[in-house]
Amino acid sequence: MKEVLTSFDDAVKDIKDGATILVGGFGLVGIPENLIIALKNTGVKDLTVISNNCGVDDWGLGLLLKNKQIKKMVGSYVGENKEFERQVLSGELEVELTPQGTLAEKIRAGGAGIPAFYTPAGVGTPLAEGREVRNFDGKDYLLERGITADFSLVRAAKADTMGNLVFNKTARNFNPMIAAAGKVTIAEVEELVDAGEIDPDEVHTPGIYVQKLIVGEQEKRIERLTTR
Repeated sequence: MKEVLTSFDDAVKDIKDGATILVGGFGLVGIPENLIIALKNTGVKDLTVISNNCGVDDWGLGLLLKNKQIKKMVGSYVGENKEFERQVLSGELEVELTPQGTLAEKIRAGGAGIPAFYTPAGVGTPLAEGREVRNFDGKDYLLERGITADFSLVRAAKADTMGNLVFNKTARNFNPMIAAAGKVTIAEVEELVDAGEIDPDEVHTPGIYVQKLIVGEQEKRIERLTTR
């Protein structure tokens, strides 16, 4: 059985200054909302955060950004976050932008124990400057390193007490690969059931990758509301 916590503050208490954390989500979909808020409340700083994007100005990882807790952001998309733009232009925030597919594969590789791989994405662009490029079958490929982190924060729709996770539709996004790439993975879930209640064929992330569980109600904000 996995450790099931009742306090989000307790869930993130081991994350200290200078930690590297992977955070699931795509835009505001599938983000571990309550874990991020709890991390903001700790005041930890100098974090290296790896996630597809950095939330919006007043929600998600944008809360950590606004609180000056992130030293370096690794992602694929800047988005609509004005504070992100301000900190980058002022030199307050170090940013490493990576093609989205490459970022996904770097995280997947890290979780699979693969230290590096070659990809055609980025060849011939500024991303390749000063980095190893090799030719395979007449085509150039750029060397990319796999990603791992001290902690992974993910969100799932359902978990069982063994830590098996099920994600809801597009909220699955980066969460499964991020769950595998952290030394300690903390899963924020909407529903917790007993072991055996999830059909094995429905499991998206096996419990072996998850160390801690916590149940929390999600606000699920919409990043940009459009109507007809």
